[in-house]
Amino acid sequence: MAISKKYSRTLHYPFSPGTTSDDRINNQYWQDIQQIKQIVHTEKLDGENNCLSKYGVFARSHAAPTESAWTKKLREHWTQIKNQLGDLEIFGENLYAIHSIEYQRLSNHFYVFAIRENDYWLSWEEVKFYAALLDFPTVPELGIVNAPFDPKVFEENIFGFVGEPSVFGSVDVLENKPCVKEGIVSRNTASFHVDDFCKNVFKYVRKGHVKTDEHWTKNWKKAPLVWEKGGDYVAVS
Repeated sequence: MAISKKYSRTLHYPFSPGTTSDDRINNQYWQDIQQIKQIVHTEKLDGENNCLSKYGVFARSHAAPTESAWTKKLREHWTQIKNQLGDLEIFGENLYAIHSIEYQRLSNHFYVFAIRENDYWLSWEEVKFYAALLDFPTVPELGIVNAPFDPKVFEENIFGFVGEPSVFGSVDVLENKPCVKEGIVSRNTASFHVDDFCKNVFKYVRKGHVKTDEHWTKNWKKAPLVWEKGGDYVAVS
């Protein structure tokens, strides 16, 4: 029996090219967006979705806390904040291990993108507040748009964002060449009920994104932080 629910499945925009056989598309996304007052576009980072709650640190399975080597530092941080969490479940992208993109300017290995409290996903402002309180950065914020939305301008903005490199500098691990960001996640800036997740969160993923195989966990490498490489870094709030 699971201790908590996994992060809800995020549906793709119909024009997202990175869908696979396991993915789902929100073909009525524009109808959903028209019910929203404000949307924030954030960078979709290439890592592992981890959840921190009062019960531990979780990866794909919420039946038991994870014990993977690449969550060791995160689990150490969890021991310092676990008594502050209460009913909060902190979801973030764990970039400690390199996946399909190697980031060049990381200042942290864990970036929060959502927080759930009981049956509600907290607002974006609340996410940033609690993340800072727990000494975590949030995923890069690319832009905020307000209703009324124009469909042509809305999509053009998304294509503009996804055509650029990551805020942290992105290199394709197989080709060893600079690449565009993995994608973006768009969400309602207001809070919403867990049952309405698919109507409030949308994503775009680049084509052919996944470059790892079934042997990834045996051959994984740590992603160095920028000061470990001796370079400059970008602080993202």
